[in-house]
Amino acid sequence: MAGHSKWANIQHRKGRQDAKKAKFFTKAAKDIILAAKAGGGNPEDNSGLRLAIQKAKAVNLPKDKIDNAIKKGTGELAGGDIMEILYEGYGPGGVAMLVDVATDNKNRVVAEIRHAFTKHNGNMAEAGAVAYMFNKKGIIVFEKEKFTEDDLMLVGLEAGAEDIVDDGDTFTVLTAPGDFMAVQQAFVDAEMEYQSAEFGQVPENLVPVDVATGKKVMALFDVLEDNDDVQKVYLNADFPDELFEEE
Repeated sequence: MAGHSKWANIQHRKGRQDAKKAKFFTKAAKDIILAAKAGGGNPEDNSGLRLAIQKAKAVNLPKDKIDNAIKKGTGELAGGDIMEILYEGYGPGGVAMLVDVATDNKNRVVAEIRHAFTKHNGNMAEAGAVAYMFNKKGIIVFEKEKFTEDDLMLVGLEAGAEDIVDDGDTFTVLTAPGDFMAVQQAFVDAEMEYQSAEFGQVPENLVPVDVATGKKVMALFDVLEDNDDVQKVYLNADFPDELFEEE
């Protein structure tokens, strides 16, 4: 996991910024629609929906919007005709990028994604060209001020966690997708409050970039994340610390 810390920090740094935007309501609702569509409208029987609802509540999505999103996903209300698509591409410096999209208009969004890559010195890739470089994981983030690594190991590893990574200001607990809910529940039962808990794509290896290239990668990252149909962007850049010291 060498170098993972910088990847994790940028993912969660951007996640926190994104959560401040009103448009995050739209993304949270789409997560719920897709989860309900895939596994039904009962969160007790649908772990994906349970997680989507948790994330929606974390950004203060109103209860009526949560309920309506569930109904759209199950077909009780119109508006659930949303498809999930994973686009792949390369950014500046050969950085691999995955763009997780939820949309009701594939033609429009693929044109927007392609335009973003082209404008920012990148290019889209064929399906499978980039995805193999990432692994889907459960990712649970804790603030260092609250817990030690030993605290997290004691609960997390016994519940099935794969790894605990020191990310500077935070610790990141990684799990296999199938163990995620059990590990998350173990921390809840232990009354250990986490900063965030979600599924994500973790790169197997990182591509080092200098400050100039890092800025270009971040410019593309920002444009992609600002698209209303983009749920999440993952990348395998190893950013230099200087990039964030300049912020």
